[in-house]
Amino acid sequence: MIERCQARVALRKEPPAAEAQLHFGIPLFLDQLIRTLKNEPAVSPSVNGEISKVATLHGRELLLHGFNVEQVVHDYGDLCQVITGLAIETGTPIRTEEFRTLNRCLDNGIADAMVEFTENQEHLIVDREVQALNERLGILAHELRNHLNSAMLAVSALKTGKVGLGGATGAVLDRSLTGLRGLIDRSLADVRATAGLPPRWQHVRIAGLVADISVSASLEAKALACEFSVEMDGSDLAVNADRDMLLSALGILLQNAFKFTHRHSTVTLRVYAQENRILMDVQDHCGGPPGGNPQDMFGPYTRAGINKAGMGLGLGICRRSIEANDSTLSVRNLPGEGCVFTIDLPRDFAP
Repeated sequence: MIERCQARVALRKEPPAAEAQLHFGIPLFLDQLIRTLKNEPAVSPSVNGEISKVATLHGRELLLHGFNVEQVVHDYGDLCQVITGLAIETGTPIRTEEFRTLNRCLDNGIADAMVEFTENQEHLIVDREVQALNERLGILAHELRNHLNSAMLAVSALKTGKVGLGGATGAVLDRSLTGLRGLIDRSLADVRATAGLPPRWQHVRIAGLVADISVSASLEAKALACEFSVEMDGSDLAVNADRDMLLSALGILLQNAFKFTHRHSTVTLRVYAQENRILMDVQDHCGGPPGGNPQDMFGPYTRAGINKAGMGLGLGICRRSIEANDSTLSVRNLPGEGCVFTIDLPRDFAP
């Protein structure tokens, strides 16, 4: 019976992994079912209690191993069909009382497993969400403190009058304030994208957007000993998008490029049209991602390269913000040179 149940599970090939499901629930439940049938018609309360415990354990184990509600029910349906099928094949009669007991045990088992599965599923989801939120808040607070502390030290040094704003201390202050601004921008974008707030659609002229982002980008490039250049194909390009979300996403891409590009290299923002699309490329000279799939950089807490500063959330937030505007964000690797991140937006031809 165990082998036949396992074969039925394997044939369904249900996600997440039928192989793991083969090892949970059925053997223990069969042991308790045998004891119940042996004790009919006077089943002791303790035996029924053991069946309940086994079913509860079964539901909890399947949840912890990533299975869904449908698979929990299928397990018990498989067991019922295997028992009756094997009885028919071997010519073994099943008395009415025994069949009632079998159905009662299976019904109770399904009910207890489902109750345990559902209750623990809610707790597990809440626990995981709380853990993820606490981790992100902890990292955010840590980064905010680091930037703020650097800014305060720089201001203290400037107050002495022994150093000037144009020197190394002024550069530290610039980097700290830029870092604080970036963290706030990413946090606001993350809140809007994660909460599913609808974009505030408007006609956005790309020239004005680029002009706004270029001011802060030029300052950041100077603070990090890099160059920043803009290549724009025409001044009449426009899109229909949420300007704040688009500006934040583009800012995140540029901050990421300045963070990883080699010193004294150039980060380029390139804007051009292809038929009814507007493409915005951000190219750096980081030398390329250190192996693996470049798309992995969009995953949470991913910090590629030597510079491990930051939470590793920026690119994921950026992609969600872009996709919320019915657009796409992709990346390609230029081996030995760097990365090119491309925002692909529908062009708005309205005047």
